[in-house]
Amino acid sequence: MTNSMLKKWFIATAFAAPFMFAAHAGAATTNCSPGSTCVISGGDTALEKERARQEKEQWDDTRSLRQKVNRRAEKEFDKVDRAIDAEDACLKSSVVTAYWEPNTLRCLDANTGREVSTGWK
Repeated sequence: MTNSMLKKWFIATAFAAPFMFAAHAGAATTNCSPGSTCVISGGDTALEKERARQEKEQWDDTRSLRQKVNRRAEKEFDKVDRAIDAEDACLKSSVVTAYWEPNTLRCLDANTGREVSTGWK
């Protein structure tokens, strides 16, 4: 991963982290007295519903950023993977003067300096 990808990933997790570890207090309260029926009350109060709505909204807002970071990481991986396959094919080619140029990620002819277009792909 590059530094910019790490920064984007850090930003995405920084947005989501407070919501992952948020504790919901007061989920249920009990009112019991000896000899009577125990009533359990609690659940979704208006405040808890609003908090949940805001958390979901925040999570949804950061979703596109998380997806961008993942797509970029996949794209970088695919690029490196294709380069490795192309290098192997170039080195195994039937063109004797072909060599792999690591800076440009191309298979070049040692005599002409031009890209080898047949015989190795």
